Amino acid sequence: MTPVRVLIADDQPLLRHSLALLLDATPDLAVAGTAATGAEAAALAADLRPDVVLMDIRMPGGDGIEATRRITADPELAAVRVLVLSMFELDEYVYAALRAGASGFLLKDARPEQLLDAVRRTHAGESLFAPSILTRLVEHYLGRPAAGPAGARLDVLTERETEVLALVAAGLSNDEIAAALTISIKTVKTHIGHLLAKLAARDRAQLVIAAYENGLVGQAS
Repeated sequence: MTPVRVLIADDQPLLRHSLALLLDATPDLAVAGTAATGAEAAALAADLRPDVVLMDIRMPGGDGIEATRRITADPELAAVRVLVLSMFELDEYVYAALRAGASGFLLKDARPEQLLDAVRRTHAGESLFAPSILTRLVEHYLGRPAAGPAGARLDVLTERETEVLALVAAGLSNDEIAAALTISIKTVKTHIGHLLAKLAARDRAQLVIAAYENGLVGQAS
């Protein structure tokens, strides 16, 4: 089994070293490289083509938001996923990271096993948000009107696809969605593939944004 290759981008040498030790000690994960600045992270991503980039936000030489934007905007790096790892859960960082194309947002106080699971889930195409981050996203968008006329973007979806989208926005994994709707994992993946195509979304994180902006949050319960 080929391990998931991870690029670590953080300006703190000790943290880079600690993360590298953790990842390399895990059989299904491997460190592809490390970067100390945003610019270096973007350059190494283009050179090394890692599966996942663990991206700090505040770094010299171009921050993690700009590095994420450069990586996700490059068609040749379409398979590279960015998982933001930050000490901060300030709203502007979360929204900027997601707008830049990040697939998830995890806080640095996460437990080691949570980090490893986040890397695996991000590589598998599942968006990953720390619970407090997901709560902030919901609170932020619930108080806002939907973007444009109700259903302006979601009217192309079937009823089942809309249900799946709402559950994705609620932070459920494929297994959890399958259990909630009493359908197979394969069917869940098929629906998500349709959602990505119909909403022109790069990954599940963008599906989450689309659900929030169209007022779908809260309809999964």
